[in-house]
Amino acid sequence: MKTITLPCGETVPAMGLGTWHMGERIGDPAAEARALSKGLDLGITVIDTAEMYGRGGAERVVARAIEGRRDEVFLVSKVLPHNASGEGTIEACEKSLTRMEVEVIDLYLLHWPGRYPLADTVGAFRALQRDGKIRHWGVSNFDADEMEDLWQVPGGRDCQINQVLYNLSRRGVEWDLLPWSRDHAMPIMAYSPLEQGRLLDDKALAAVAARHGVTPAQVALAWTLREDGVMTIPKASGLSHVEDNRAAWDLVLDAADLAELDRAFPPPTGKRSLAIL
Repeated sequence: MKTITLPCGETVPAMGLGTWHMGERIGDPAAEARALSKGLDLGITVIDTAEMYGRGGAERVVARAIEGRRDEVFLVSKVLPHNASGEGTIEACEKSLTRMEVEVIDLYLLHWPGRYPLADTVGAFRALQRDGKIRHWGVSNFDADEMEDLWQVPGGRDCQINQVLYNLSRRGVEWDLLPWSRDHAMPIMAYSPLEQGRLLDDKALAAVAARHGVTPAQVALAWTLREDGVMTIPKASGLSHVEDNRAAWDLVLDAADLAELDRAFPPPTGKRSLAIL
């Protein structure tokens, strides 16, 4: 099972469990929690959530899923930009800890750049680390220029990961952000790796899947894992879906597969604005 190594030296699985759209009124929180627990059973021990998801509902689903299993989990959550002042970041973190019924978050991210100075947010992250409320921190939806800005902030080089939208149809990050990340040993966490299911009717994807005897979704997930330093965090709210995702962790695409997918989903030929969902 492929892993990634954070700049601090800690190794974590290269596949995680996403929770976007969990904990919402139209959902089934009990079933969602069971799916997350099943993922833990299968060795997918990274759970990614955020205060934004379900207005805190996803974090409550996580609490149900990890009850009695906290030591098995590498827990990721995020602070919204409009909460990311110095004091606001600390307050938001404490609320997330309460909703998830835990004492510490393993990796706490700024959800996207906002109006507050990065120095204030990073300062709050460092205070949370000193107080034992988070172990590590990172960012989300930062492009290469924004990562360079972060690098100039005192303590900014302690960032552990950048979570961005990355899948076969959203390859703009390959032009400059992925090279920057490789040069700076900064892992990427790919969210929405299936483009919310919109990728799965593609004929090239189906052809590659047929050759391997797997599903198009499994090919799309394996594609995000083809390079070192990239983690993928698909959401799965059902038990069979989690099992299917887990199988993609072991799938290795060959050069012919990758070439066929490149023809169907061409890599970028110039700089693009960072895509965000």
